Formats: sequence, C-alpha cells, structure tokens
Amino acid sequence: MIAGDRRRDLTLDEAEFRGLAAIILRETGIALPDSKRPMLQSRLLGRLRALGLAGFSDYLALLSQADGADETAAAAEREELVSAVTTNVTGFFREEHHFRHLAETALPPLVARARAGGRVRIWSSACSTGEEVWSIAATLRRLCPDAGTLDLRVLASDVDRKALATAEAGRYGAEAQAALSADRQRLLFGAAEGTVLPDLRASLRFRHLNLIGPWPMRGRFDVIFCRNVVIYFDKPTQERLWSRFAEALVPGGWLYIGHSERVTGPAAPYFAPEGVTTYRRI
Repeated sequence: MIAGDRRRDLTLDEAEFRGLAAIILRETGIALPDSKRPMLQSRLLGRLRALGLAGFSDYLALLSQADGADETAAAAEREELVSAVTTNVTGFFREEHHFRHLAETALPPLVARARAGGRVRIWSSACSTGEEVWSIAATLRRLCPDAGTLDLRVLASDVDRKALATAEAGRYGAEAQAALSADRQRLLFGAAEGTVLPDLRASLRFRHLNLIGPWPMRGRFDVIFCRNVVIYFDKPTQERLWSRFAEALVPGGWLYIGHSERVTGPAAPYFAPEGVTTYRRI
C-alpha cells in the first residue's frame, strides 16, 4: 500500500502540471502544452527525490514560497527548475551554413571596421553549454587572430546557470568533439585535452540572462545568434522577442535563427531574408 501511494504521489496530475507550467512560462517564456506532462514529470522526479518531497504538490508549494529564507530557497529551486526544463541540444558548428555565412559575409567588414578603430559586438543569446559561442570565437580567430586587442566583443548568455557554467569552463569530452574535422579541432583545442585554447577567450564575455527579462547591455549588436530557442515560446512571446532583436541590432546587422523558426509579427518588415534562416536588419 505504501509503495502504491508513493507511485501515485510521484505522478504529476493535471492541476500540478498546469501550476508548474505557469511558473515555467513566467520564469523562462517556455510554453508547455499538455502533451509535455510526461516529459516534465520525468525531468523533475530527480528534484523531488533530492529534496525528499512526497509529491509534486509539495514541490509546487516550495516554488511558491515568498517570505524570508523560504523565498530564498524557492528562488534557488526555480533555478533548478529552469535547468531541468531547458533543452541544451547543441554542437560545434551546428547548422554549418550559418558559420559559412558568418566567415564569408558578415565578419570580413566587421573585422575591417574593428581594425580601423571601430566598435563591433556579437551576441550568442542562448549559448547553452557553449559549443555555439566557441564556434563563433574560432571562426573569428581564423579571420582575426588579433581580435582580443580590438574593440570587438562576443557576449555569450543563457537562462540556465548550469549550462552557462559549462560554456564558460570550455571543457569538452570526446563525444562533443567527435564530429569536428582535424582542422577545426586544432582551431578550437590545439594540442589541449578537451579545453578550448586560452586565446579564444580574449574577446568573450559570459553573462546569465533571461531573454524575456531586462537586457542590461548598452549599445547595439552587429550579429545576433538566437537559434532553436524561440520555437519553445508562445506566439506573443516570439513576436515580442523578434521586435526586441530588431531594436538591438544595428542597421545592416545579422540575425541567425533556428532551422524551424521564422521572423513573424510586427518585426518582420525590419528584417530581410538573406539565406537559410539568416536575416539582415533593414
């Protein structure tokens, strides 16, 4: 009977799912349809066990605390919730056409501007565990080995603090490196055992940032990567984000998005398609 009760308690019912989905939407902008209930249950069972909670109702109560030390615990657990529900599927030079376009079209005039004393800013806005931003850094290094001495910066941000810590550490195992050519492996790691080359860090800055929250950065960007993220948001959130990217890009700046994403809504007139999931700010 006890075992049966435990199994029932650790099943996420509809009301609990809706409560958690509302918190996730508020915290991250991610909209979870009812079909994601088994996925959410699976991802959060480990948190319930780690916290010694009897069921998802207790977990919801913890997340909702709003007083004193309890609120601090709730805020910390909301960070764990974000880590549990965000999807960190990525890879070095993923969606090859973007990096080819970056190297051949977007970066050359930006590098020339930086070498002439101008300002250049690139943003990997959902960098996950870092493979994307290190691929940007490697592409930049090939074109501009002196990037670290110029006013040329690459911002890497993510809502998931754990993923961001992995990105900043820059250490990757054999599985993450498996698809890399020998040339790209040398470009990223040299002779090091799975740690990115120190000189790739010269232009990089890492920051925890929630795309649906405030953006404290000053100045506009010349290039923004936001790939395979917006698809998880509801339509109003998607359209607000496209508009914010339009405001954050300089005229002529570049936006790279995911293979199943399209710029829609009020921001669409400000972007011209320039290739596969590549847009230019008009």
